[in-house]
Amino acid sequence: MEQAIDQLLARPGIWRASETARHTGARGEHIPTGFSVLDTALPGGGFPSGALTEILHDSHGMGELRLAMPALARLSRGGRWIAMIAPPHIPYAPALSARGMDLSRVLVVHPTSEQQSRWALEQALRAGTCAAVLAWPEHCDDRSLRRFQLAAETGNSLGLLFRNSLAAGQHSPAALRLRIDSDNGQRWGFGC
Repeated sequence: MEQAIDQLLARPGIWRASETARHTGARGEHIPTGFSVLDTALPGGGFPSGALTEILHDSHGMGELRLAMPALARLSRGGRWIAMIAPPHIPYAPALSARGMDLSRVLVVHPTSEQQSRWALEQALRAGTCAAVLAWPEHCDDRSLRRFQLAAETGNSLGLLFRNSLAAGQHSPAALRLRIDSDNGQRWGFGC
């Protein structure tokens, strides 16, 4: 019986949370965040490509998008889309442009329900046409998170989920989880 279980666990399609190799992204590639101190602290030196990264925060608008801007600007100039699924605020184009984003490669999707948001997120990750897909889901169960992770691997997309800090207590297949703390919006603190 143990031999059968070992054979099953050896299959490449089986994911185990304790396997750090899987936490390096689908192809082992990383995208520098643009913050050298953070890149030094992260395994692989940046956001894992072809995987989910969760950015946990206490409230929207505390600079959580600013954390990803250098990487997103670089990715937007690579010819693939940057998709934003159900952002809590309308992205301010002049600010994105000032941070180096190629606005012609930014796609903003405004689904009318949480179910449509999850569907759009999964499709954008899986399609292979998006370098990065950003989403602000209100609720994510284990099954949805796993589907998003598999879709990011399939499409070799950087999946960035901006979630409430309360999600830290929930299990997640995300390759990387960062928590942002703000001191009156003046500086950040990161926790992995």
